[in-house]
Amino acid sequence: MITFYDISSNLPDKVWSPSTWKTRLTLNYKGIPYKTEFLELPDVQKFCIEKRIPPTRTWNDGSPFYTFPVIHDPSTGVYLTDSLAIARYLEKTYPETPVIFPVGLDALQAAYTSACASELNSIWRIAVPELAKLFEGRALEYYRFSREKNVGKKLEEVAPVGEEKVADWNKLKEGFDNIDSWLNQNSVTGPFVMGDRIIWADFVLGGLLLLFKRMWGEDSGEWKDIKGWNGGRWEALLRGLQPHSQIK
Repeated sequence: MITFYDISSNLPDKVWSPSTWKTRLTLNYKGIPYKTEFLELPDVQKFCIEKRIPPTRTWNDGSPFYTFPVIHDPSTGVYLTDSLAIARYLEKTYPETPVIFPVGLDALQAAYTSACASELNSIWRIAVPELAKLFEGRALEYYRFSREKNVGKKLEEVAPVGEEKVADWNKLKEGFDNIDSWLNQNSVTGPFVMGDRIIWADFVLGGLLLLFKRMWGEDSGEWKDIKGWNGGRWEALLRGLQPHSQIK
């Protein structure tokens, strides 16, 4: 059975990261048996180094950035990081499972996910300080230290306030409007990029939406705004992904 490594938080079920959500959605949709092991945020780097798992990117100062998701597949002995690399590995290693990278759509999926990241980029000045509330104790200390070192500011200085926050929120709304306009070009109805069929790109945006819903809370004004935008499209996407959102 595959072991899926995730980063813990103070939420009741511990799950928050949009990156690890992508892997969870992939495993669940494909029906591949797995179990989840949670590590505290400060322990992720040590674990990756011990298992010889490479960093996924670098911090702003050029130092290696280690993060989850990670999977260990005992059938092949592999430890693998990065949600996209994991998804492609699972697609290749378990070909009998539902396909999320249909032939001929690789370029489209890459372009769509990159464009979504660009359109929604304004959220991170709001989200990075907000995420601190998901951690306690040494996890909070590590989160604050690492993020403040990375940007060279206190988290309180990163968070936009007043008119700046309104402007960032409006940019986020504009980003979702643009994504909505792309999806409206579909000739097939349904909540997903391909209408009624799930592909990898749905997990990318779905993971981000799940972060928003959990970071602010289901009853928050922020989440009520987002789920009501674009005719309820984003809430409909999460409803469509709900059967594959189990936490195991």
